[in-house]
Amino acid sequence: MDLLSIILIAIGLAMDCFAVSIAQGLSTRVSADRPQPLRMAVLFGLFQGGMPLIGYYTGGVFADFFRVYAPWIALTLLLGIGGKMIWESLQQREEEKGGWGWLNLLLLAVATSIDALATGVIFIPVPQVLWIGVGIIGLVSLLFAIGGYLIGRYIGERFHWNVELMGGLILIGIGLKIWMEGRMML
Repeated sequence: MDLLSIILIAIGLAMDCFAVSIAQGLSTRVSADRPQPLRMAVLFGLFQGGMPLIGYYTGGVFADFFRVYAPWIALTLLLGIGGKMIWESLQQREEEKGGWGWLNLLLLAVATSIDALATGVIFIPVPQVLWIGVGIIGLVSLLFAIGGYLIGRYIGERFHWNVELMGGLILIGIGLKIWMEGRMML
């Protein structure tokens, strides 16, 4: 797995953080406590970076199986996660906004990082890039959370991109790329 693939995976995974951060930025009042967005971004980065480690080490129990089937598993997981993100992006629903309490931020961090857990499996065939991948995923998520907050805060309602849709498409594209590379190696 090359650096570009890791960066694209990190961007795809960070789209949930980005979307939630925009919503948090939109719901912020001028008098909001300044450390809150940074607290949110750090939690998002830690959870997004930590979940692939859990996925990698729990998947390590089945390493021989995953070496043979990793491209198919990665394709299936990333298609599922990406497809779910696309489906949710097309649903018309009113998102609940707000809340800077620790519990709310922790729940948001866990909710936006569940898909990163499954991503840990794709590092099994390439353990030498695990820590680089974890670091990049965490850093990109932190930066996207800060960026999303700032966009939501300062641009507000004029920002109309469907970031969940973009994230889903990126994840599906990466899944197809990993699958095609895996098929060539067999």
